[in-house]
Amino acid sequence: MTTETEVAGHLEEVRARIAQAAERAGRTADDVVLVAISKSQPDERIAAAVAAGQRVFGENRVQEAQEHWAQRRTETRDLELHLVGPLQTNKVKDAVALFDVIQTVDRPKLAERLARAFDAAGMSRRCFVQVNTGEEPQKAGVLPAEADAFVAKCREMGLPVEGLMCIPPVDQPVAPHFALLARIAARNGLSGLSMGMSADYAAAVELGATHVRVGTGVFGARQARG
Repeated sequence: MTTETEVAGHLEEVRARIAQAAERAGRTADDVVLVAISKSQPDERIAAAVAAGQRVFGENRVQEAQEHWAQRRTETRDLELHLVGPLQTNKVKDAVALFDVIQTVDRPKLAERLARAFDAAGMSRRCFVQVNTGEEPQKAGVLPAEADAFVAKCREMGLPVEGLMCIPPVDQPVAPHFALLARIAARNGLSGLSMGMSADYAAAVELGATHVRVGTGVFGARQARG
């Protein structure tokens, strides 16, 4: 089996599961954006996903994303790129130049840098606020109790916040975390919910996800870094 055939098959399976989960929830597959997480993937697998029609991708690091996408974006104009990993403030300018969506706005200093970068560039990028639903000290994201105030602060700065993102603890059921994120989004008038990864994206779709972030489900196991 060729890499192109393998990745195309994975994509077909993931899309089918999204459609089935959406139907169970009284939604349609068009309600959900599949963000294929291409971090640490070899170029041939990324090329195979693009060839199979996937157009929305997620990356964790700005530098790696530049290596994967800077040239490819000039060749395939309808690609949409999401930053789904932590963003260092010294990488904001590069991130704004490359990504269409920043899913990990998680602290006032970063929000301020993004607002200044948008002003300087005369444009903006869509933003999601990352919420640390499990209140894990080692994980990025604003605490649930502080989310409303932080969303309001981002809006005061002019950031185009359209949704929330979370990564639930690996050792807990995901449903309560997805439900919590949905409640916070609803009371802040936010329609976007980025939640669900390879192990739990079907559950996320059933609980209202508008974006699911699937890496191994699309590409297979990530390659070890040298």
